[in-house]
Amino acid sequence: MKIHEIQAYLKRFFDKVQLVGSADITIDGPAKIESATKGKVSFVANEKYIRFIGSTKASLLIVGEQTPTGQYSDRLSFLKVKDPYTAFVFVLQMFAVPRMIARKGIASTAVIGENVSLGENVSIGEYAVISDHCIIGDNTVVGPRSTLLERVTVGRDCTLFPHVVCYDGTVLGDRVTIHSGTVVGADGFGFAPQPDGSYIKIPQMGIVEIHDDVEIGSNNTIDRATMGSTIIEKGAKIDNLVQIAHNCRIGESTVIASQAGISGSVTIGSHCMIGGQAGFAGHLSLPDRTHVAAKTGVSKSTHIPGQTLRGIPAQPIREQLRQEALIRNLHKMKEKLETLEAEVREMKGND
Repeated sequence: MKIHEIQAYLKRFFDKVQLVGSADITIDGPAKIESATKGKVSFVANEKYIRFIGSTKASLLIVGEQTPTGQYSDRLSFLKVKDPYTAFVFVLQMFAVPRMIARKGIASTAVIGENVSLGENVSIGEYAVISDHCIIGDNTVVGPRSTLLERVTVGRDCTLFPHVVCYDGTVLGDRVTIHSGTVVGADGFGFAPQPDGSYIKIPQMGIVEIHDDVEIGSNNTIDRATMGSTIIEKGAKIDNLVQIAHNCRIGESTVIASQAGISGSVTIGSHCMIGGQAGFAGHLSLPDRTHVAAKTGVSKSTHIPGQTLRGIPAQPIREQLRQEALIRNLHKMKEKLETLEAEVREMKGND
């Protein structure tokens, strides 16, 4: 693929794609800037990586519009765009090879129940189980050894990787991707404590709804609602190893990083960012555009959109950083207090 072809492709997404250098060099794939070789394309979206421009062996770099390139253009071509990170994502899509999850059609070892509705061009892998009354939309792929229990609905153009389990009644929208090992719709953690110290299980009678364009990583657990629905709204992205408990609602285009734990009946607004290992107490809510830093413990609701929360318990980041700085200096305050106490004792002794 020639550089001018990449430039033409990026012009579909950006108003301006400025070429610096030769347009006829052949590019055979993407690579990291620090290890790229001749014929590779890489990018610079972070100032930390500008230092590699002088040493990279790549043939093409995608950079920001203000990135200085003149001194390198004799050996290296550049495409200047407003958002090099997103531009490089589009380039990756150009070179990406689709994964073979399951062969086209229905595998001979797949188990298909009664009254199952399959759309056009559906693929179901080896040893997958599609239980009674399931509905699967056009162009959807169900990977080997995945299981859909009764009355699961899957939309169009979905991808379920191997070993995905969707419990009964789960509803998936269109273009949903679920990676291996994820369980959708298991019982929520509901038990009523008894006077003798035992517990009675609360029937989990709800379902899970996952809306369009959601991607869920590997080994997630998304629990069904006690009543009603646990809901993942359109465009949300969930990393690996995330727990979402019963009756939660995750807002549109919210992203959740690995090992976050969301307790029952939590509502998270749209366009939020939840850092790794963040933890949420139950029955609270966060407004739109809230950022939660990694390892934060959210113990109560907040109501101001656009805040960044940090710490245990979670606080607005400026306040939390101020308190953290005070804690780091406690030893100095202690030493100063001890000195003052000694001076006071000495003054009293002299009296």
